[in-house]
Amino acid sequence: LLPMSTWRSVLNINSASNLNIMISQSESQQPKIQLRLAGNKRKHYEGRLEVFYNNEWGTICDDDFSILAAQVACRELGFLGAVSWSPSAKFGQGEGRIWLDNVHCTGREKSLAECPSNGFGVSDCRHSEDVGVICNQKRIPGHRFINTMNNNVETLEERVEEIRIRPISSHLKRIPVTEGYVEIKERGKWRQICDEEWTPLNNRVVCGMYGFPGEKNYNNKVYKSLSMRKKKNYWGFSVNCTGNEAHLSSCRLGKPLELKRNGTCGRGLPVVVSCVPGRAFAPSSSTGFRKQPLVRLRGGSNIGEGRVEVLKNGVWGTVCDDNWNLRAATIVCRELGFGSAKEALTGAKLGQGMGPVHMNEVECSGFEKSLTDCYFNNDALGCSHEEDAAVRCNIPAMGFQKRIRLSGGRNPYEGRVEVLTEKNGSLVWGTVCSENWGMVEAMVVCRQLGLGFASYAFQETWYWAGDASADNVVMSGVRCSGTEMSLPQCLHHGKHISCPKGGGRFAAGVSCSDSAPDLVLNAQLVEHTTYLEDRPMYALQCALEENCLSSTAKKNDHSSYRRLLRFSSQIHNVGRSDFRPKLGYHAWTWHECHRHYHSMEVFTHYDLLSLNGTKVAEGHKASFCLEDTQCDEGIQKRYVCANFGEQGITVGCWDTYRHDIDCQWIDITDVKPGDYIFQVVINPNYDVAESDYSNNIMKCKCRYDGYRIWMYHCHTGDSDMNEYPGMSNQLHFR
Repeated sequence: LLPMSTWRSVLNINSASNLNIMISQSESQQPKIQLRLAGNKRKHYEGRLEVFYNNEWGTICDDDFSILAAQVACRELGFLGAVSWSPSAKFGQGEGRIWLDNVHCTGREKSLAECPSNGFGVSDCRHSEDVGVICNQKRIPGHRFINTMNNNVETLEERVEEIRIRPISSHLKRIPVTEGYVEIKERGKWRQICDEEWTPLNNRVVCGMYGFPGEKNYNNKVYKSLSMRKKKNYWGFSVNCTGNEAHLSSCRLGKPLELKRNGTCGRGLPVVVSCVPGRAFAPSSSTGFRKQPLVRLRGGSNIGEGRVEVLKNGVWGTVCDDNWNLRAATIVCRELGFGSAKEALTGAKLGQGMGPVHMNEVECSGFEKSLTDCYFNNDALGCSHEEDAAVRCNIPAMGFQKRIRLSGGRNPYEGRVEVLTEKNGSLVWGTVCSENWGMVEAMVVCRQLGLGFASYAFQETWYWAGDASADNVVMSGVRCSGTEMSLPQCLHHGKHISCPKGGGRFAAGVSCSDSAPDLVLNAQLVEHTTYLEDRPMYALQCALEENCLSSTAKKNDHSSYRRLLRFSSQIHNVGRSDFRPKLGYHAWTWHECHRHYHSMEVFTHYDLLSLNGTKVAEGHKASFCLEDTQCDEGIQKRYVCANFGEQGITVGCWDTYRHDIDCQWIDITDVKPGDYIFQVVINPNYDVAESDYSNNIMKCKCRYDGYRIWMYHCHTGDSDMNEYPGMSNQLHFR
């Protein structure tokens, strides 16, 4: 079954009828509104202000509207505030009802619904007076828009409750379900769709809905034989899709079918689809799709979602959200082996990227093989990373969530991890051994459960009383890379369980969160601030105590010198929640020599590598002071180290370690002249959860002649072409 709540549709049969299918949601007890920016606009933070109320979208009249009302509206939409507002339908005239008129706000309200007005629907205005707003393009840190209202359909004349692909008996155990009859549940009964006027383009849309990037032919003889033996119950309409719809709800409703007395349609066969899964969901690794796409997703908590990034000239960059829509988002999803797009997200809702903005004003026909085949504007002038586009794709139903659960927690987002495994021919629930259990493994659990990111990984869970019947350890030796969709895909011991501490109080546990921080190092600042210093040992005693020097320094007398490769680092939090140390106040370590607390014993690794990757010198930086050195405009600093203050990095802020701070170096006293790779790794032990660990690494090319040092080609993450062997450098962007 399609994993969604009840579907309802309105079927208005006319020359341009549409099949409108929607998800039904329970009516809230209190009247609520939802806002959107519509009309003739170029930016996601501007447009005609529209209100969804009483199952209908409408506009707002500009009479008595003010900047205070605009402030309330923009904050309700997730922006920091309003820049201005525009009367007289500047962004075009809307349609339907004019819901609000003579709106008076103080500016302190949380919603426009709280502002005094004439009342909903009471207005003497015309759509030539529709108001528009221009919001501050900066978003409220951590703001997450949740659509809790049903805003697709106005009336209900006929109900379509669910849609499914029903496999034949020989395919029942196949996961995911890729082939079967397309059926619609109408008024409590499942009905087949007659294949009269059904086209391959319709197959494409159905497969996309179910998370599959393509469709293929099937053995028609098997289904024809089955249909002749079973009674059919056809739905009364045909469906006509163009093929680039993201969902069946966008397809046109075809003509009513004239069913024969024996219940058959024109050709007498029900519709069957056969879909091609992407590589991540296929039984074998070969599916015919491009193995190394030029597009990737970053910053999403679940597979099939994230910020869209494109590889151009060996550098990964983002896509500006001007004109970003479901059609372009679907191209991205299909290119990466997913189905059609569920959402085309704007305004960096899944985090801000770094580096260049490669594409702007993307326009796709819907049938391109890659986003890079679409027409777009190379000029991203005026675009910032606060406008990074993102997607959420339809993915196949793999049933992963049914085989894992959290037990004993205070809320559904935390608890002891319990997995369903086969034992002696039956399925039993059991715990996971916590030996070597860490944040990466916890990330996989939260992803499998669809609960977002991990916030903590627990190696003791005695305070959570789980299901007593599931106390036995059924999985041990778990080691994940972090990209797996489910815990069984990680390396583990299999049937031979080995857990010296046993389960019970030492069973693995997790705490999940729908958002996470994301730390990124400013590579250019490192490149521009690097220099050498020869420093006497008598001035390095504290650094020696904290292991910030090479091991040979312990043999030196106080009059000798150490050669230090110094640089500044600026670490930005571009995620959607604050970066906080793993340990609380009580567990911080006091260092008497420097007279400060270490909240994380190792925050960064500094390494000098040979060209073949061998480490020739190293350093480390304990996060003795994680704080907000500076923040983006409109964001307040939250963390200051003075007076034993709270430590962390706020979303939209950065922590700067100047080159003249102790341990902000690599000791290269024993390094010979030559060419090297300089590497910085943030949060190297994954002690704190992040939405993207791939951008925690920064590398530079480095040349040392024994007296001077040159740092060049610094880059963050995997933006360097050399890290993609075999990938062509010749990317042709239109």
